[in-house]
Amino acid sequence: MKWSEIAIHTTHAATEAVANIFHEAGASGVIIEDSKEPHLPRENVFGEIYELDKNDFPTEGVIVKAYLPVNSFLIETMKDIEQAIADLPRYGLDVGLNKIKTSEVDEEDWATAWKQYYHPVKISGRFTIVPTWENYTPVESDELIVELDPGMAFGTGTHPTTVMCMQALEKYVHNGDTVVDVGTGSGVLSIGAAMLGAKSVYALDLDEVAVAAAKENIRLNHVDGTVHVTQGNLLESIDFKPNIIIANILADVIMSFSQDAANLLPEDGLFIVSGIIEEKRDEVKADLTEKGFEIIESVLMEDWVALIAKKKGE
Repeated sequence: MKWSEIAIHTTHAATEAVANIFHEAGASGVIIEDSKEPHLPRENVFGEIYELDKNDFPTEGVIVKAYLPVNSFLIETMKDIEQAIADLPRYGLDVGLNKIKTSEVDEEDWATAWKQYYHPVKISGRFTIVPTWENYTPVESDELIVELDPGMAFGTGTHPTTVMCMQALEKYVHNGDTVVDVGTGSGVLSIGAAMLGAKSVYALDLDEVAVAAAKENIRLNHVDGTVHVTQGNLLESIDFKPNIIIANILADVIMSFSQDAANLLPEDGLFIVSGIIEEKRDEVKADLTEKGFEIIESVLMEDWVALIAKKKGE
């Protein structure tokens, strides 16, 4: 079977949105070639270090690649992808060069090529993300290992927005907490919350593919007795008061349901949000403050922001 490799040269800010567009177009996974990657400082104590060739990465911005089957729908799908990316500036995202290249590859080539970009990565004080095909031995006695198959749905657990969320969960989740994960994707944040001692975790996603992927990853990490996965839109299915609501999605989506989060959370409950481009930070802060939250922490990683907001008393 023939597959079309579609590569889009864009900006760091638009990377996650472009990857999501690929996913919605039917891609099972994405490859992200980041110009910053070869220059990032690394330690070699966690097993994730490997030699990077700068020639494999763009000199600026990010190249996002995905694979779609070569069939009679491909031309129409490409038009939809190009239009969706062209619409991103309406949401405050700079798409940069927005150069698109396509090429054909055999199934055997593409099915395994992306795996070379994904290795065990320690993303916080305790969490290490490990792809299912890698062998990894914990370095620390209290290290928490999250196994993921990123080929099933968008979300490898190593993007800055996810890293900030996992670090926030590590800091704020306590034994017995109830956590709601909005837009769970691969389920990595729900898995993390369960491993940290949450009594119940509710993983929500509108995309049935993401729901299936999250269920599989949750089963793989042996937390299916704690994490409940549901297909649903934002917080519409939640009728109880969790201790923590976490959402790693775009800023405009966060602001669209922030009032619902405020209504559900008890006094001192936490709303942890990420996926916010730096230019949108003040807008999201103002929105959360207006909805009755106090911003207790703001974290910046690369061009992305995470906010931890506490529900104020009446």
